[in-house]
Order: sequence, then structure tokens, then C-alpha cells
Amino acid sequence: MRLALCIALILGTALGAAAQEPDLRMQATPQTVESGLMAHLLPRFSLKTSIRVALADRGALQIAAGPPGTPVFERGGTVYHLRHDGSADALRFEDWLTSDIGRRTVDSFAPEGGAAFSATVRQAVAAAAATYDGDAVLGEELSLTLCGRCHVINERNRMNGLGSTPSFAVLRGLPNWDARFEAFFALNPHGAFTQVEGVTPPFDKTRPSPIVPIEMTLDDLDAIIAYTAALAPADLGAPVKHQ
Repeated sequence: MRLALCIALILGTALGAAAQEPDLRMQATPQTVESGLMAHLLPRFSLKTSIRVALADRGALQIAAGPPGTPVFERGGTVYHLRHDGSADALRFEDWLTSDIGRRTVDSFAPEGGAAFSATVRQAVAAAAATYDGDAVLGEELSLTLCGRCHVINERNRMNGLGSTPSFAVLRGLPNWDARFEAFFALNPHGAFTQVEGVTPPFDKTRPSPIVPIEMTLDDLDAIIAYTAALAPADLGAPVKHQ
């Protein structure tokens, strides 16, 4: 009887621990954590979506004090950007944080000390980012060479992309397409085979790239973004939605 009771207690504890396992882990800057902003945001997101988020040293979500990523709020002249791995739950968090409700949640937070955070930076930064200075002609060739093995870039490789991978024209239709391109190397599956000079760490020798690596510079990425900016978004008959 006692043995059965002990087993039941152990199983119950294990199941309870599993039930508390977060759906997402987030790495955030000390400023956003120590100010209490994350403790203000994350429970409200979970309440709205039932997706649990826990702070950690590494995670599918990252709040960083600067680009790349999607600008989400500002404090004292520092623009904080959201980066993520492209998973469905991470995209759900981005959608919530950049929605009217998410922005109001940021603006309603009153830290005990220091300046307040403001979510109005998203519109200001997006307007300022409308000019792309890269070499668009070079960007087309780089897109075909580096990205064309998976993505349809244009008519030149129309039959060569993977069917499960969105074309550049479809990606161009996303409302924050440029932020996604700027941070593409941090989004799955690109991190496993992409090296951006001076940005990404070398591959772990025990976990080499599964395919021929994509190697580029930030100037190359600027050229690809400039080329993509000139593309007409794909006409899908309705605004692009993602899960």
C-alpha cells in the first residue's frame, strides 16, 4: 500500500512538473528583465493565448538592444528588437506584441525607477527603414546563388525551388518582410547552414553544416534586401497570413 502511494506521488510530481514546462523560452536583456517589463508582458500574453513563456539564457525568442529583428519598443533612446526562430508559437508572440493590444500593454507598464518604455517606436523605425542602400543588381545574383537552392527568386529559377519553401515574392508580401530578411540567419533552419561574416559564430566542430554552407557578408545581405524591396509582392488574393 505504501509502495503504491509512493509511486503515485512520484508520478503525480513528475506529471505536474511536465505540465509546467513552458512552451517558449525567451532570452531578454537585463534592462527589460530588471525593470519588470518582462514580468508585466509575459503573463498577459499567456493569459491571452495559453502559450507559456519562461525567461532563460537561450530560447526561441530574444529581446535585444538593437537590430536585427522587429523593433518592438523603445526606452531612453534604445530601440529593442524581437528576434525568434520562426516557430508558430514565436510568431504568435510577435503578432501579439506588435498588435494594438500588445503595444498598449507595453505603454501601460510603469517601472518603479527610470524612464518608461514606449511601443510607438515600431511605426517610426519602419518609416525610417523604407530606403534600402544595397546594390539591387548584385542582390539578384546573390539571391539566385545563395538562396535559390530552396526559394524561388524570380522567373530565372522558377522550377528549382522547394515546394515547401515560400518564394521571395510571397515573403515580400509579409508586413515585416525586411525585418525577417535582416534576421534570417537566426531563424530556423538557416542557422544550421549559414555563416554571416562578423555576425554568426563558427559552426560547432561536432555539429557541422548538413549541406554546403551559405557564406555571406552584411554587404551581401544588404544587396539581397535591396533586390527584394523592388519585387512586387505575390498576389494571393488576400493578405498573407501565417500560423
